[in-house]
Amino acid sequence: MQHSDRRSCVLNNLVVIIAAGLSVGPRCSGVEPITLNAKADGYRGIWYMNQPSNDEYVYKYSGGLGTYCAKHRPFAIYCQQVDKTFFCYGGTTANSHRELLHMVSYFDHKTRTVPRPTILLNKQTNDAHDNPVLSVDDQGYLWIFSTSHGTARPSYIHRSTRPYDINEFQLVPATRVESGQQIPMTNFSYMQAWHRPGEGFLCFFTRYNYPASRTICFMHSRDGIEWSEWQRLAAIDEGHYQISALGRSRAGTMFNYHPKGKGLNWRTNLYYLETRDLGESWQTVDGQSLALPLTEVKNSALVYDYAADGLNVYLKDVRFDEFDHPVLLYITSKGYESGPRNDPRTWTIARWSGTGWSIHPVTTSDNNYDMGELCIESPEDWRIVGPTETGPQPYNPGGEVAMWQSRDGGATWRKLSSLTSGSTMNHTYVRHALNAHPDFYALWADGHGRQPSESNLYFSNRDGVVFVLPRNIKGDAGAAPELVVPR
Repeated sequence: MQHSDRRSCVLNNLVVIIAAGLSVGPRCSGVEPITLNAKADGYRGIWYMNQPSNDEYVYKYSGGLGTYCAKHRPFAIYCQQVDKTFFCYGGTTANSHRELLHMVSYFDHKTRTVPRPTILLNKQTNDAHDNPVLSVDDQGYLWIFSTSHGTARPSYIHRSTRPYDINEFQLVPATRVESGQQIPMTNFSYMQAWHRPGEGFLCFFTRYNYPASRTICFMHSRDGIEWSEWQRLAAIDEGHYQISALGRSRAGTMFNYHPKGKGLNWRTNLYYLETRDLGESWQTVDGQSLALPLTEVKNSALVYDYAADGLNVYLKDVRFDEFDHPVLLYITSKGYESGPRNDPRTWTIARWSGTGWSIHPVTTSDNNYDMGELCIESPEDWRIVGPTETGPQPYNPGGEVAMWQSRDGGATWRKLSSLTSGSTMNHTYVRHALNAHPDFYALWADGHGRQPSESNLYFSNRDGVVFVLPRNIKGDAGAAPELVVPR
């Protein structure tokens, strides 16, 4: 960063601190101008919109997107060692709905309170594609990966200075291998940061124009500082979105693709590949070796040819069952535009049986960007928490949140309970906590689907009881989240 740019960054961050009434931590100095280590006085999520649609729905998608997007993972992690669920989100200042601040906090399961959240940095954008993700290493240090939407803005990695502590973070001088040399790693998109005990970080992410518009990649690091060479997983036509997860013996990713000449709003097909040796080799689900990157539409990683059905594919979640077989959750629809003409939006499960893929519908909802995640509690108890029910802004992203359950490995589903009802704004992007404690099961935000608005942060327990995080906290002590009573 040039000196003038660093000075501008410091001044902009000071303006944010003054405007939001934040207190500054001990490491907010000119040495690390991007790192604020400040305290916010409450929980406020960012409102974001993408692509005006010039119709009654106003935007292609929009709303309270503090836990956006599906390709960012994870947002929340339970740590048994301290009995806390740590989480991050895209926040904003007290006098703005749209200035993106990277926020870190936790829910204390002993006291059932949350502290004043830490504002890590001001991302200098209103784009929720730059939302952060969280990881926790073997020693309990918290890692925040500050993503970027494309190459126009820098990305950052921070680590907490103390284990299981959100009060102070330090910027990590991360490097990656390129042409045999370690070079600074300053840009990545759609980060999915997984930590495996004893093996380090396994990260799936996107690199723009590498060579496809959105090339999906993988990298590994033992210490979070020195990273491997970036592996290109697939670069078919205009590129891909991907969603990944760790199983007991593998790391796997599902992805779709953008057909050439149809624009990036068209995404179709469903693919899956995995590694069992930290990226040294890659295979299909049935063990066939793959030469990467994949560049052909028809390849052995293809799960289902949705292009032949004329359907778009919107990726939601990957989990692994009791056999360490992948289970994929996604939505199919007839097109990208909001509204009933592209119904049905079908929530769908694809499960590897050991010999083939079993594909089953779950339910339908009214927007491609309705987002929920899967939790496999046991072989007889699979659950999805998501905004599957119509909300106050129909056919905009989100809605009312429900919990669905399958007792037969995803073949059939029933609605177990409604978590919200009578809301004034749509609930969006429900994220399941990693290693979830029953008392902090899912995290999400709300917001108006058709105009800028305030956005609150919510979580639910496993029984479907919902709490809202406090927008304003007086003093330095923590506060108890407020119970939300369905109307």
